[in-house]
Amino acid sequence: MLNLSKIVTRPVIAALALATVSTVAVHAEDAKPADPKLANSLNANDKTAEQDPKLLKQDAATKVEDGKYFDADGHPTFHVTQDGKMLDWYTYSGYRRYHAECHVCHGPDGMGSTYAPALKDSLKHLSYEEFIGILAGGKQEVNSAEQKVMPAFGDNKNVMCYSDDLYVYLKARAAGAIGRIRPSDHEDKPDTAKKAEKECMGG
Repeated sequence: MLNLSKIVTRPVIAALALATVSTVAVHAEDAKPADPKLANSLNANDKTAEQDPKLLKQDAATKVEDGKYFDADGHPTFHVTQDGKMLDWYTYSGYRRYHAECHVCHGPDGMGSTYAPALKDSLKHLSYEEFIGILAGGKQEVNSAEQKVMPAFGDNKNVMCYSDDLYVYLKARAAGAIGRIRPSDHEDKPDTAKKAEKECMGG
């Protein structure tokens, strides 16, 4: 028998996720030149980071609002300081959420596995909108040799309520801002993050 709640809930949450994308994209219009205080300070000795100068520049924060960092296109981004020792809250949260929800298939630290791609590589070219869309709606890749299915998480609050967190963590891995390390420190959790989490999770 069909589960009506899932049939109804998934499109609604997916639509809300995409609506959020549209809202966030508005920030691009008022993005300002990078403030030196927003520059990343990375660990040059971390060989697992595989730093990509082009992506690091492209994904650099140009503004911060209530502890959340945005790039020049108005999309969420990471902020790493103190020679790679300090992460912004959302990147740190993304690290935790990734290893709670995603690493079983996609491998630790976004490195991939025999049956799921390395997300640290996928996020080198996936846009924010594409990432959210795949997360909410899933994806299938079928050919004569194999069939790969990414399930839809549109009705999974443990994933969708932290979609931006996952995005910025994986963008940080893709750009090489952080390597295969357990974050040693992080900025405080912003009040806006606490409020958004409570509202999204229904608490």
